[in-house]
Amino acid sequence: MKIDYRNNVPAPCVLVRVFLANVKLSVFVRFFSMTMCGLFVSFGSLAQEYTSTQATETLQSQETSGDLSTLSAASVVPVTNLESTELVVANPHPQSTSDWLMQLSEVVRTSNFEVAFVQSRAGRETIPFLWRHGVLEDGTSMEQLNLQNGPGREQIRVDGIVSVFEPDVSPYSLRSEFINGPIPSELLHHPERLKSGYEFVSVGRARVAGRPAQQIRIVSRDNSRFSYQLWLDEDTGMVLKLNMLDLQGGLLEQIQVTSLKITDAPDEYFDRINQASLPKPMALTQKQSRQPNWEVKYLPNGMEEVRGDTRRLALTGQVVEYKMYSDGLVDVSVYVQPANDALGGDLVLRNDLSTFLTLTDGNTQVTVVGEIPPQTANAIATSLSQIVEK
Repeated sequence: MKIDYRNNVPAPCVLVRVFLANVKLSVFVRFFSMTMCGLFVSFGSLAQEYTSTQATETLQSQETSGDLSTLSAASVVPVTNLESTELVVANPHPQSTSDWLMQLSEVVRTSNFEVAFVQSRAGRETIPFLWRHGVLEDGTSMEQLNLQNGPGREQIRVDGIVSVFEPDVSPYSLRSEFINGPIPSELLHHPERLKSGYEFVSVGRARVAGRPAQQIRIVSRDNSRFSYQLWLDEDTGMVLKLNMLDLQGGLLEQIQVTSLKITDAPDEYFDRINQASLPKPMALTQKQSRQPNWEVKYLPNGMEEVRGDTRRLALTGQVVEYKMYSDGLVDVSVYVQPANDALGGDLVLRNDLSTFLTLTDGNTQVTVVGEIPPQTANAIATSLSQIVEK
C-alpha cells in the first residue's frame, strides 16, 4: 500500500498543551482541555498520522506585511552565503505563475542541491533545517531533511522509501514519494493540484537575500483559509522565502532560505549513506473498521476527505470517529462522539496558526482542529449531518 506524507496538523492534546502555555484559562477550561488531551491520546500525533502511528501497528507593500517586524527580533536569522551555479531548466524563460511553479517542481525533482532554511513564528524560537537532494549516476533519487536544533530529527528518502530517525523512537521506513517537512510537499511537487482551492497571482520581481526573485501570492479562492507569499529564485526556480498570512495580512509564519547551493554532482553526504543499513519499509495492513456515518456539508474550495476511521480509545473506552480533510497545503481533522460521552462543553482556542474548536449540537459533540481561521472551523463544525442509509 502506498503511503503519502501530508502536512498534518498537531493532535488535539499537543494543541491543548500549547494553548495552556499561552492562554489564561478558567479552571473548568483547563480541566476540559486536559481531559480532551487524554481523550485523543491514543491517536498519537497527527503530524505522523501517515507515518509512525501506522508504522507501529505493523509584494512590497502588502507583500512586506511579510516583513518580520511582527516576529521576535531575536528569532530572525540574517540571510548570508546565498549562492548557486547555473542551472538548465525545462523552461528557461518562465512567463506565467504556472511556468514558475513548473520550474520549481523541476529543480526540486532533478537537481543536486543543498538548502539551509529557518522557520520562524512570533514569540517562538527560530528552527533551522538542512535540506539536501541528489540524483546519483544510476538515476537513484536521494533526499535528506535534518532538524538542526536539539537532539534532531532526520528523514532520508531513497527513491520511494523514506526512513525516519528521531529521539526515543526506533528508526522506521515507509513508502512515500516525498519527505514531510515545513514546506508543503504538494507545493513543491504538484502545485497544479492546489489551483482548485487557491489562486496564484504574479506580483513581479523582487529581491530576496540579494538575489533577484519572482514573487507569487497564493490566495484562498473563498477567503476561508490563510494566504501565502512565495518568492522563487529567478536563476534556478528554487524557493527563497514562504510567508503564511492571516486574513488581515498579518504574518503568521515565515520560512526563509539562508543558504542555497546547486551543484553538478550530488553532495558527498549521499555517498556515506549505507542504503542496506536503512530500516526496511514496514508492511502496513488496513484495519477493518466501521466507517463514520456522518459528513460535513461545508468544506473550503479544493478540500477533500483523505481519511476516515472509527476507533475505541484504550484510555477511556469511548468510541470516537474522525475524518481528515486536505487541500494540499492545509489539513483539518474533525472528531465526532456522542454528547453523553463528552468530557467538557463548547470551547474555542486559537494559538498562532492553529484553531481548536469544540461544539455540542444535540446528541453529538464535534471537534475541529487545523491551521484555519476560527470562523472556518465553526462553519465546518456546524455543517455536520448524518448520512442517511439508503
